[in-house]
Amino acid sequence: MLKIHPEDPFAVNHLLSAVLYRELYRVGALDTGLYATNNFLTRKKFPFDPKVSVQVKELTERALALSERRLAQDPQDVQALYARGLTRGLCAEYLALVDKSWFAALRNAIGARRDHEEVLRLAPDYADAKTIVGVYNYVAGSLPWTVKAAASLVGMSGSRKKGIQYLYDAANAGGETSADARIALALFLRREHRFDEALAAVRVLTASHPRNFLYALEEAHILNDAGRGPEAIAAYRRVLAAGRQGHYFQPHLEMAAFGLGEALRGQGDFAGAAEAYESVRESPSADSDRVATANLAAGEMYDLLHQRELAVKKYQAVIIANASSPSAETARRHLKEPYRNP
Repeated sequence: MLKIHPEDPFAVNHLLSAVLYRELYRVGALDTGLYATNNFLTRKKFPFDPKVSVQVKELTERALALSERRLAQDPQDVQALYARGLTRGLCAEYLALVDKSWFAALRNAIGARRDHEEVLRLAPDYADAKTIVGVYNYVAGSLPWTVKAAASLVGMSGSRKKGIQYLYDAANAGGETSADARIALALFLRREHRFDEALAAVRVLTASHPRNFLYALEEAHILNDAGRGPEAIAAYRRVLAAGRQGHYFQPHLEMAAFGLGEALRGQGDFAGAAEAYESVRESPSADSDRVATANLAAGEMYDLLHQRELAVKKYQAVIIANASSPSAETARRHLKEPYRNP
């Protein structure tokens, strides 16, 4: 499409999205379980391909230049404003998830929100613009009050309620960001413990995209968080079976295996959980951090099963993998004293 429309910022943005998300998926950065806590802030950088980083930056600059050229001629060009806001939003994601350049990411996120708010002012029915504005509102509205006070100094404010409503609007409009809005809804509703709504959102996606590994995995995650352990276990096992049968394209089965371990652990099946955690390292796409986390969890299961020798081996493997990681610190404590279920 970009070859056909070389001067169209929308075509550049579509290619930019494909390139960015393909690589984020490859390195395992799209598992929502990574962002359930703030541990991702201290996690080491994802092993992003340097060539892809160059391509992302080149496409970002190209898209911005095309949008800016149109806005120089007409500052109220709705399509150009929307395109620039989308480019800025993608840039913010790259800077936050890959470069971990938090302030640069924040500047781009604020710019994306302002562009799309202007789109909505000029064209109130432009529902696709509500996705970025909705995400921004929810994230800004979820900050602790102490952080909000500092954030307000740079013009960052938001409302969780407004953010969720905007995402519902975008999801139900059926535009090009409908699926994006729906997956964001599923994530945020899960955080709000509105599990039935989160399931409804993600099940629309699994029905329309039956070969999408991440959507199927998200349904299992939500069931587990909702306390529906047996259903979650069945869902994780379905995902794993489908993945092994080639139903998904390059699935990160380690994500589902770890989720299965967590679900079995929650049901008190410590032997089953240990087996699931052990299977994480069998996935060719499992990175060292994921394997270390799984080894730590397997060691804890062996301690609960009174298999201390196996537990010690797992804790030692965690420390050998990365002696300075939070997992290694926990492993050292467990070496001194066996893990006991809280």
